[in-house]
Amino acid sequence: MPTVAEQLRAARESKNLTIQQVAEITKIRTDHIRALEEGNFDMFVAPVYIRGFTRTYATLLKLDVPQLIKALELELGQTEKFAEPPRLSDNKKGALDFVMLQFSKVNLRRGGVVLGVLGVAAIVYFAVAVTRKKSSADPSKGLPPARYQAPTRNSDNTLPITPQTAPRRQ
Repeated sequence: MPTVAEQLRAARESKNLTIQQVAEITKIRTDHIRALEEGNFDMFVAPVYIRGFTRTYATLLKLDVPQLIKALELELGQTEKFAEPPRLSDNKKGALDFVMLQFSKVNLRRGGVVLGVLGVAAIVYFAVAVTRKKSSADPSKGLPPARYQAPTRNSDNTLPITPQTAPRRQ
């Protein structure tokens, strides 16, 4: 079975198209088209570009795109550069990465409701604890001594009630 590169070149030549004409129609650079036809995938930075350019090129040439992409995947899997997907970072995974991964798996609707209920319960708990603490404390603690003096019984400040001045009952 011919490779993807051979199929692309044969289809282009059968339609009597030049590489420059294909480049103008597809807006793919000529060096990329040559690399696809030669099977030189090392020129591309990532396999996504190879797949995209191959899909566009095969569509122009009216080839069976899904079958061609499957064959391309097999060929890319045999190359050293594109056999495995590239790592997004060189850092090793730590405990924080594991915790964040677990949080990302939480269903937001269910998890949001649970977190909301727990939040309300925590607020109520602390509010009750604060009011109990305040109510059990002595309210006059920390105040200076009182200066209040009770009035004496026989002082001139009050008028005596005598039978003559008492209101009459009817």
